[in-house]
Amino acid sequence: MSRNGDPDPKRATIYFDPALHRALRLKAAETDRSISDLVNEAVRRDLAEDAEDLAAFEERAGEVILPFEDVLKDLKRRGVI
Repeated sequence: MSRNGDPDPKRATIYFDPALHRALRLKAAETDRSISDLVNEAVRRDLAEDAEDLAAFEERAGEVILPFEDVLKDLKRRGVI
């Protein structure tokens, strides 16, 4: 079992930019957490953001799509630009 309670953690090799790796090591030491915990948290946060984006896309799926050119023409017609 992993430190964060996951039942079966998997190993992976990740190649970091040296400066990012140094920053990650320092953050891990200062926060008393492992690099693995920090990376897992960042990946979870990124995937959660993707899920939110997909939900927003689904929510707006029925909206009318206006071509950009039409929007510009309308703005010109109304004297906005």
